[in-house]
Amino acid sequence: MAIAAHSPKNRALRAAVHRHDHLSKQGILERAFTFAFRGLVYAQIWEDPAVDMEALAITPDSHVVTIASGGCNVLSYLTANPKAITAVDLNTAHIALNKLKLVAAQHLPDYETFHRFFARADSRTNIHAYRTYVRPHLDETSKRYWEGRDMVGRRRIGGFAKGVYKRGLLGNFIGAAHLIARMNGVNPKALLKARTIEEQREIFDREFAPVFDKGFVKWLTDQPASLFGLGIPPAQYEALAGDEKMAVVLRERLEKLACDFDLKDNYFAWQAFNRGYSQDPNAPLPPYLQKAHYDEIVDRVGQIEVRHTNFTEYLRSRPEWSLDRYVLLDAQDWMTDQQLTELWSEITRTAKPGARVLFRTAGEPTILPDRVPDAILSRWNYHTEESLDYTKRDRSSIYGGVHLYVLK
Repeated sequence: MAIAAHSPKNRALRAAVHRHDHLSKQGILERAFTFAFRGLVYAQIWEDPAVDMEALAITPDSHVVTIASGGCNVLSYLTANPKAITAVDLNTAHIALNKLKLVAAQHLPDYETFHRFFARADSRTNIHAYRTYVRPHLDETSKRYWEGRDMVGRRRIGGFAKGVYKRGLLGNFIGAAHLIARMNGVNPKALLKARTIEEQREIFDREFAPVFDKGFVKWLTDQPASLFGLGIPPAQYEALAGDEKMAVVLRERLEKLACDFDLKDNYFAWQAFNRGYSQDPNAPLPPYLQKAHYDEIVDRVGQIEVRHTNFTEYLRSRPEWSLDRYVLLDAQDWMTDQQLTELWSEITRTAKPGARVLFRTAGEPTILPDRVPDAILSRWNYHTEESLDYTKRDRSSIYGGVHLYVLK
């Protein structure tokens, strides 16, 4: 269900992305991105929850505020048992997906049904489970979304019968990348046959690396619109590319994903190279889909609140010193200096002593110095060494930096 043109939430999304005149080249790109971003972008979030939870050091008294995205990390944070989690998002599809996951955790009858719905996500039985257990408890707005049709006329809930991770903006992007790879004689699933990290490296160097030297691939990735499928707006494209050609940057990020982590531990690699999780009984999965955590997720799902708003607006509704864990994903890469200042003013106002803020950037360095006034930023400690370590260990591998700030 796309956001209506007059919707306040759609205006907020435009405000977050639009920086240039609508007739300029950048302005046209920004508006094209806003149009693309109205539907489902991430069926799976692409930030590593293991890194997040270590950096956040969640306690039973913590109130986590995070951007919802695909909802995987929202649910996975429950394994650390915070007092409360508030998930905010401007994307109506992401809101509907998060609410679907919460209701499914509460009302699907057992782990096997839950696993089939979200880990396999490719069975007609899931549609029966939706109608029997989920639909009666889903709010009307989310119900209309899932039972409505996408741009090509498919019922959205049908994605869980045919591979939901192949849908959405990112799913389509990965599918297009697979097509380009096959056109160049490479089967992306070949990497998944590797039995060791050394074999992963050998396959990447032999099969994948040469594709990025192809003239068409260099030309294509030099077009900012080519990365809309990664959820990357024009401003973030510039930060990601820096002084490098985009093909070089993408090769480096894919190389990390393919070679730096054992496939037995990295479900992000399976999503990239398989377009879905491995179906092996011992397959790597997000924490919320692991059998060992199922009872915790079911027991604690009531600690999550999902709100259709942006981060700053939500913080304005909160009293001083009322929050202590903030997860911004990569949203700050989209922001102007004024938006960053407004956000960090509200973070600082609402933060308890020792509060932690975690975010990611397309480029390597933190983007806050010289953009957020020192009167605000000087109240926070930037944990440089820890941030470098978290960046190195983030299995999703698509970000240049993972950054941790702690209130003094």
